[in-house]
Amino acid sequence: MHFHKEILHTDENEAPSFVHGPEIFIWHYVKSWAPSFIALLLLVSSAAACSVGVQYVMKILVDAMAGPRNGADAWWALGFFIGLIAAESVLWRLSGWLGCRTTVGVGVSIRLDLFHYLSGQSIRYFADNLAGSLGHRITSVAGHFGGLTNTVAWRILPICVDFIGALIVFCTVDWKMMVALGVAVIVIMAGLIVFGERGRPLHRDFAAKANEVAGDLVDVISNMWSVKAFSARRREWSRLKTKFEAEARIQKKSWMYTEKARVIHDIALWIMAGSMLAWALTLWSRSQITPGEVVVVSALTFRILHGSRDMAMSLVDMVQQIGFIADTLAVIGQRQTVVDHPGAPVVTASKGALSLKNVSFSYRAGSCALKDISLEIPAGQKVGIVGPSGAGKSTLVHLLQRLYDLEAGQILIDGHPIDEITQDSLRRSLAVVPQEISLFHRSVMENIRFGRPGASDEEVYAAARAAHCDTFIRFLSDGYDTLVGERGAKLSGGQRQRIGIARAFLKEAPIIVLDEATSALDSESELAIQRSLVEVMRDKTVLAVAHRLSTVASFDRIIVIDNGHILEDGSPRDLRARGGAFDQMWRLQSEGLALEEVS
Repeated sequence: MHFHKEILHTDENEAPSFVHGPEIFIWHYVKSWAPSFIALLLLVSSAAACSVGVQYVMKILVDAMAGPRNGADAWWALGFFIGLIAAESVLWRLSGWLGCRTTVGVGVSIRLDLFHYLSGQSIRYFADNLAGSLGHRITSVAGHFGGLTNTVAWRILPICVDFIGALIVFCTVDWKMMVALGVAVIVIMAGLIVFGERGRPLHRDFAAKANEVAGDLVDVISNMWSVKAFSARRREWSRLKTKFEAEARIQKKSWMYTEKARVIHDIALWIMAGSMLAWALTLWSRSQITPGEVVVVSALTFRILHGSRDMAMSLVDMVQQIGFIADTLAVIGQRQTVVDHPGAPVVTASKGALSLKNVSFSYRAGSCALKDISLEIPAGQKVGIVGPSGAGKSTLVHLLQRLYDLEAGQILIDGHPIDEITQDSLRRSLAVVPQEISLFHRSVMENIRFGRPGASDEEVYAAARAAHCDTFIRFLSDGYDTLVGERGAKLSGGQRQRIGIARAFLKEAPIIVLDEATSALDSESELAIQRSLVEVMRDKTVLAVAHRLSTVASFDRIIVIDNGHILEDGSPRDLRARGGAFDQMWRLQSEGLALEEVS
């Protein structure tokens, strides 16, 4: 069954309204599923009303049995009693079915909507937040919304109906008892609500700490190789022990605050129940009420007072659940920094010409990653980008993908400014192979096909052969159906890079960006892939960031970047002839290779 309803679309320049706060968030989904929630409200209210009716019919049955023994009234009351019990059972079962369908459906919508918004965050956002913590937050917020729904539907609403029904029944017995019960319950509830509200900071702190610790645990597990390699098992155990104990202390404070509320209510219950029963017995001893009315007063008094305790605890639980939701929205709902302009067109480059005009960018104040970069790269040109570490090479690649927005200047693809078209259409024009290939915990076939989901098996095989990974893939345990592990952990670095290159080949984008794409390959594999690159990239624009200059030696053009500036720009032969920075880098690498061969 497909539960998810259409994702809320809003102006991309600001967070959607449903992530501005927990109350707005909750109300958004209640409105989105209004028919289901209204039906659930009616079913639960009707079931609770039947339950109150059962108590009143019990009074009629007792009074009928205490009267003349002709039996007609008693049998009629018994039939009505059994009928109400049956109706109550049917209504509760229907509400359970609808509650399940609604809660599960809303949970799917919440997770999809939060993921949709989260996926629009910048790369910097994901660098600042643990992936495990983000995933845990998205899953848990759906669970807490479901818990909130269950709390309201089955722990608060029935008690409210019971209370209203009890007041009506008490009014038929003695209006003074009705007023006393109403005032007592309202006072008790108000006190517990105020008490519970004061505990909200404790519950919010516990929610934040729980999410933090969950993310930290996932981070350690995902880096288990480092833990083992550096003999850090005991050290990490101790560090996690400290964090778990800190979380436990906050959890105890939150929990014990709830226990204090229960103690307060138990004292109030003892006083109120004793008073109401003594009052009812006094009226019966004066023949002012019947035995049946004593029974119904006793039953409803305990039902309402126990219910008020459950409601008070439910309201405290609601505060905790809302605290968890608020904590998640404070992280997931942060304002997106890289967004599409309203009405941005979908434009896919067909030629692949690139133009950078006075581009400047810095990751933080006081530092400059790129300064006043201007480049014109015709369609089909092969350009190598070289320079020392930290010179700004990868930054240029990131800006071309619009993973960050420029501080100044403009980047154009086929004459279209990249910040004026949609991000998805921009990235459809680019096939990027980063140095660190990230693979999904899926099969090899699925990872390569990720570049073009509609590709046939034969097209995937062809891309794999072009990237020289077909042979090793077929030697894996299940060939192309082999699961590669989390982030490709079952494969070597070189194998992951070749699969990444195959994925880029399959995409068939007009612009190919290689960011140290062959750094993990041996020289023989690199040469083989270079020959494939010449064939595959014949009509495509190529930007290749390279540390090994042999990777780009056959390119049309080399750009040397250092300290955020372009030092040299020209063909490899011309730059060698100048005797400048490129020539010096070439000589150093050549000498290093010669020394390796001698040794």
